[in-house]
Amino acid sequence: MRDTTRRAVTAGLVIGVLVTGVGACTGSAGGDRTDQGRSTGKPAATACADGTFTWSHLTERDRLTGVSAPERIGRGGGALRNPMRRVYTPSPSVRAEGPAPSAAEILFSLGKKTGEIDSTAPTLAEAGGETWWFTDVRQPAPKLDNDRIRPNAAGEYLQYAGVREVSADFRYRCPAGRTASGHARNWTVDFAVLTDCGVRPDSSLAREVFRRSCEPS
Repeated sequence: MRDTTRRAVTAGLVIGVLVTGVGACTGSAGGDRTDQGRSTGKPAATACADGTFTWSHLTERDRLTGVSAPERIGRGGGALRNPMRRVYTPSPSVRAEGPAPSAAEILFSLGKKTGEIDSTAPTLAEAGGETWWFTDVRQPAPKLDNDRIRPNAAGEYLQYAGVREVSADFRYRCPAGRTASGHARNWTVDFAVLTDCGVRPDSSLAREVFRRSCEPS
């Protein structure tokens, strides 16, 4: 389940922002697809159930996923007609070396580390049947044209979309001393923004939008 809020601010022309966050839901955990490294033909060691995670090199960045070409809208505003073209496809990812837990368990730990999952359960298996969108490694990328923002005044507009992506390295240590390590990545929110080429870019994401849609080819 996702919680959606809408807010608008003014900078030059009207800028609309639609942000979609991560929520909790009930159902199957899913996302049990972990890349455990190369196969050797030997039986894979089973991960212990009572290990502990240590996270490092945690990064968070906004990634542009799609952008439209500018178009002029007349008096009173109106719907945008130019579709957004995709420039990046976000995808949950878990890579592991050694006897690591499932991808869903790893993402559950990452979600707790980043504050995206609010749970006192030590593991996803002990969460009482509650699951989170963040733990599903098969979650598809947000669609670009589902959340079109309608300008309410005349002007030349474009819309872009993005996600806030988090990634980190992990080490999973069992009480007996056996360890696994790897890297996990997912996004926490997706957003859509209405802007125009006359607004001065104030972030690396906005500058990328300007280069792709506003600068002459």
